[in-house]
Amino acid sequence: MNDLKNTQAPVTTVTINRDEFDAQTDNIYEAISIVAKRAGQINSDIKKELLEKLEEFATYSDSLEEVFENKEQIEVSKFYEKLPKPHALAVQEWLEDKIYHRNTEKDTE
Repeated sequence: MNDLKNTQAPVTTVTINRDEFDAQTDNIYEAISIVAKRAGQINSDIKKELLEKLEEFATYSDSLEEVFENKEQIEVSKFYEKLPKPHALAVQEWLEDKIYHRNTEKDTE
């Protein structure tokens, strides 16, 4: 997983030059498909990492009425909420040419 603290991905929506975005594939739909798959991977990695960190602070009790507010747990959650969204991280990786991709249909020709 990339270092999430040092990512250059935007937290808000930004406009990207279409020619720059599809330059690697010469096909906007293929580029979007690749980035979407990578965003799914990033989302899965972030979710797994977050659940592992929150598990460290988990307190189990038999009573549903007891609610424990754990300051560390809240801070971890806030950190992940402030991160750029997975699609923004994937687009940034794509633009920096950090995503390996290949077209298997072209490989068989």
